[in-house]
Amino acid sequence: MTSPSGQTPPLPSADQIRRAPKVLLHDHLDGGLRPGTVVDLARDAGYTGLPEQEADRLGSWFREAADSGSLERYLETFAHTCAVMQSRDALFRVAAECAEDLAEDGVVYAEVRYAPEQHLEGGLTLGEVVEAVDEGFREGERRARRNGHRIRVGALLTAMRHAARALEIAELANSYRDSGVVGFDIAGAEAGYPPTRHLDAFEYLKRENNHFTIHAGEAFGLPSIWQALQWCGADRLGHGVRIIDDIEVAGDGTVKLGRLAAYVRDKRVPLELCPSSNLQTGAAASYAEHPIGLLRRLHFRATVNTDNRLMSGTSMSREFGALVETFGYGLDDMQWFTVNAMKSAFIPFDERLAMINDVIKPGYAELKSEWLFRQTAVTS
Repeated sequence: MTSPSGQTPPLPSADQIRRAPKVLLHDHLDGGLRPGTVVDLARDAGYTGLPEQEADRLGSWFREAADSGSLERYLETFAHTCAVMQSRDALFRVAAECAEDLAEDGVVYAEVRYAPEQHLEGGLTLGEVVEAVDEGFREGERRARRNGHRIRVGALLTAMRHAARALEIAELANSYRDSGVVGFDIAGAEAGYPPTRHLDAFEYLKRENNHFTIHAGEAFGLPSIWQALQWCGADRLGHGVRIIDDIEVAGDGTVKLGRLAAYVRDKRVPLELCPSSNLQTGAAASYAEHPIGLLRRLHFRATVNTDNRLMSGTSMSREFGALVETFGYGLDDMQWFTVNAMKSAFIPFDERLAMINDVIKPGYAELKSEWLFRQTAVTS
């Protein structure tokens, strides 16, 4: 953006990044707990497996353990968070705090995913897990409003790709689709567990006209993306960062897209990119080398996400802050990513359009006007 005087506005400040309306499509409930909550819930549940008992040290442990460069090692950290999320009260608290924390960070719409099958050890049924989380999200929305923030949270029910309950979880997602659940997902280690193992779940969801995203192209590569799209029919790609393997950049800067990359771009397949998480799992070496810069330049349907806020020590503001610092992105770029995400959400079209026109665009317009008035104050 350039002003009428030809001046370029400064990069958005940390405060502006936090206040900017943001949309989050890829965030794991069991990867976003407050460290203090993990400590409290472990004490209440009698869980003695935590590596640290003090909240700050525990938060540091999660981040350090996740900084392994291995997706499999990264996933091991979830044993502790899932262990303390086995009761209705624990699920309610975690979900409520999730909505509160996201709203405080400027997120206005979020789709938060979790695997109901991982929360049954305390005797809850699958339906009771879903209902407890939904009640928590609604309570978190109410608390956010009382604190002067607005957020809407939908749930994505996840099936674990190494297990055999995908169809059951897909049916669960469909039965709660009018009660806070907006779609379905599969997650877990990609290598050795292709999405085609769960074709019956995806075929069922397509027959029911329901939405689903698939973790693909994070650790495994192009075959994972191809199967997710062409065999399973995914609406979105969870991560999808390895689509860069099908893009060739010549020494003179010219770019050639392979057939799969061209298909993903042409069909506007949303990519749920998670930069900080990708650095931890080895999908990218640094923010500067992360494919998001090229994918944004080539106008893929790229979105910015957190993945696991606890393990990555991150937030949507931190993710955008790193991109602003690395690529020099301004508010227009942030708005582009945010509108991309809202276009790709799993709520009805008219509601997505209203969020874009009545919340997101006005929010960014107000932030841009702050720079204009500061300049006016200086020059008047």
